[in-house]
Amino acid sequence: MAQLFRPGADTIARVVLFALAIAPFAGVALAYGLRVSPYSTEQNLVVDQPVPFSHKHHVGDLGIDCRYCHTSVEKAAFASLPPSSTCMTCHSQIWTNAALLAPVRDSFAHHTPIRWNKVHRVADYVYFDHSIHVAKGVPCSTCHGPVHEMPLMRQTKPMTMQWCLDCHRNPGPNLAPRDKEFDPSWTPAQDPLHDARAYIARYHIHPAHLTDCTVCHR
Repeated sequence: MAQLFRPGADTIARVVLFALAIAPFAGVALAYGLRVSPYSTEQNLVVDQPVPFSHKHHVGDLGIDCRYCHTSVEKAAFASLPPSSTCMTCHSQIWTNAALLAPVRDSFAHHTPIRWNKVHRVADYVYFDHSIHVAKGVPCSTCHGPVHEMPLMRQTKPMTMQWCLDCHRNPGPNLAPRDKEFDPSWTPAQDPLHDARAYIARYHIHPAHLTDCTVCHR
C-alpha cells in the first residue's frame, strides 16, 4: 500500500496548528508593541521648525528661565509660545542680520505670528492643564526631559495614557521642591532627603482620585 503522508507530516501539522493557535495573541502583542513604540509615539523625533530654536543655547548656556518665553505656564492650561517681540528684545541688539532669524524679523515687522510645529501632543480627547501640574510641584523636566541639553527640541517621553497613569498612581518621585521646578537639570537624585510622601502631603495631592476618568477626560 502506498504511503499517503511523508514521515514529517505529523510534525508539520503540529507546527501549523500551534502557529494558528498563537497567531491571534501574537497579533495583539505586535499591535500593542507598535502602539507604544517610539515609531508610534514619535518619541525622540525632532520636528522641523520655521526657526531652529536651540534650548541648549538659550536655556543651558544663557540660563533663560522657562517662564520668560512660556509666560502662562503657571496660570493657564497651555504654556504659551512667545511672540516675536519677545525674541526681538535681544535680537534687535545681537545677531540682527542673521539669515537664520529672518522669519523672526519678518514676523515682528508684519505683526504675524510664527507658525511653530507642535512637539508634545496629547490626544484631542485628553484634558491637560499645565498650571495645576506646576502648582502641585511637577517640574518641567518630568515631562519635557533635559531641554537644556537639546539643540533642537524633541519629545523625550512617550506621552501615552500608561505613562500618565504611572505618574498619577505614584506622583511623589516626580515632584520637585518649589525652587527647582523650573530648573531643567534637577533630578530627584540630587536631593538626598527627597521624600515622596512628604511632597505629596506638602502639595495636598490625593493619588486615590488622580486615576478617575474625569481627571483627564472631560
